[in-house]
Amino acid sequence: MAGVIQTTVRRSMPASLLLRVRHRSPGLASGLVGGALAAGLGLAAFTVIVMLLWVSSPYPDSGPGGALHIAASLWLLAHGAELVRVDTLSGAPAPMGVLPLLLVAVPVWLLHRAARDTAEGGARADARLVPGRTAWAGVVLGYLAVAAPAALYAAGGALRPSWTWTVTCVPLVAVVTAGAGVWTAYGRPSGPLEQVLGAVLPRGVRHLVLGPDGRPGVAVRAAAAGATVLVAGGAVLLAVSLGLHVGETRRAFGRLTEGWSGWSAVLLLCVTLLPNAAVWAAAYALGPGFLLGAGASVTPLGAQAAPLLPPFPLLAAAPDPGAGTALHGAVAALPLTAGVMVGWFVGRGAVTGKGRFGVWAAGRTAGAAAFAAGLSGALLALLAGLAGGPLGTAALARFGPVWWQVGLAAAAWLGLTSAATALTVRAWRLRRTHGRGGHRHRRGRAGRAVTLPRPARRMPRPRRGWFGGRKPARSAAPVAEDEPYLLLDHDADDDGDHDGLRPRPEPPLTALPDPFASADALSPSAHESRAGRRDPGDAEHPDSGKA
Repeated sequence: MAGVIQTTVRRSMPASLLLRVRHRSPGLASGLVGGALAAGLGLAAFTVIVMLLWVSSPYPDSGPGGALHIAASLWLLAHGAELVRVDTLSGAPAPMGVLPLLLVAVPVWLLHRAARDTAEGGARADARLVPGRTAWAGVVLGYLAVAAPAALYAAGGALRPSWTWTVTCVPLVAVVTAGAGVWTAYGRPSGPLEQVLGAVLPRGVRHLVLGPDGRPGVAVRAAAAGATVLVAGGAVLLAVSLGLHVGETRRAFGRLTEGWSGWSAVLLLCVTLLPNAAVWAAAYALGPGFLLGAGASVTPLGAQAAPLLPPFPLLAAAPDPGAGTALHGAVAALPLTAGVMVGWFVGRGAVTGKGRFGVWAAGRTAGAAAFAAGLSGALLALLAGLAGGPLGTAALARFGPVWWQVGLAAAAWLGLTSAATALTVRAWRLRRTHGRGGHRHRRGRAGRAVTLPRPARRMPRPRRGWFGGRKPARSAAPVAEDEPYLLLDHDADDDGDHDGLRPRPEPPLTALPDPFASADALSPSAHESRAGRRDPGDAEHPDSGKA
């Protein structure tokens, strides 16, 4: 036995470190895999479409390598990154910054799905929720790990991404979308939003953005309704204009390309640009219009002659050059309709009595309508900024609506119309409720409104996994201790009286009997028998009987 050397079985240092990391940050590996899978699926979808168009094209300009470079560049363009074309006739690089809004849905949906599934902890219904920061960081890092080599590969093609836009837009989309996916997996708690709103907005405005139950407030719902009416109305205007110029639209297909493959490619491009054209039409109805090149504006008051443009089918819907007519001025009905919709939402929310301040005063109602109009204008400005951009240099350096003009015009149109509509709807609903002696809104002592208690947090609905069936909803999902989801019921320093209406304190909850105790355990005889029985160890612990 003297020649036997006794050794101790130990784990190697890398394996021990790996186990320690996995124990301290569960879900990081699944987040990395989910983010990489989301990026890979998006790249694969763009690659399949571009390769099909390249194979069916009778006159391919480059080999399969060029098609793969274009697919990677289009995938980066879907994140908002501006592209640069280097093989121009003049030799100067030409930027291409018009983002097809329909393409944005592909990476956003894949990223949101990956982050949500990662935070939910897998396909098992009894799986614990992964810590939010861990799932979010894993998905973002996995996504960027695939996006970085894709950007390097796309830089070698004729249509190259701009590094400034790529470094800014791709991580921004990954961070925001992955955060939204994790927030959805946790049941959309209102704590994070309340913390942000508490640092940005004053107390009297927060309830307009976020309701007491964590759902969007009155102003947010009204702004979303106004923006939806504007964009949907723009789509209707686009369809009407295309119908009036159906001959020019049909001739544009034949002049731009030939063959079924070319027509299919142009039709697919038109479909991806339909949301952009709807936003352009909404900007036209608001008044600022859009640009078809530097110095060539198209507004309801008149359209200027555009420079030499390719015969694209969607451009055939633009009004003819010349002064505007009464038919062109009729598009003003669209922002008026949107303003009425915003005012109706605000006026209805002012008298529901479900808010923190009960029935709103007339000044608060008008202010809420103006605030909702401002939010709608900001949303339209964002859409206008994404829908336009440069398509080249010189005359094509400015193409599409000007975002700040569209935002100001939308806020002005909707602000004037929504305030008047909101006050009218408020007065009508109050008269309908109280005019015949009915008292729908019960008052407490001292004339203060009785507000409803804050409802419980909403539970997530059953969702589908990546490749599996529908997953059941979690009844009691444990939340990690390090999650900053603190539900703020009200402000601690809110001592002011808002319009003379202050919420009454909720009555304390009384003790309820144990529903799991048996019937005879609650009887007096059972209590007496329990009082006579004591554990032998109770005498050693005098404090054990104190509850």
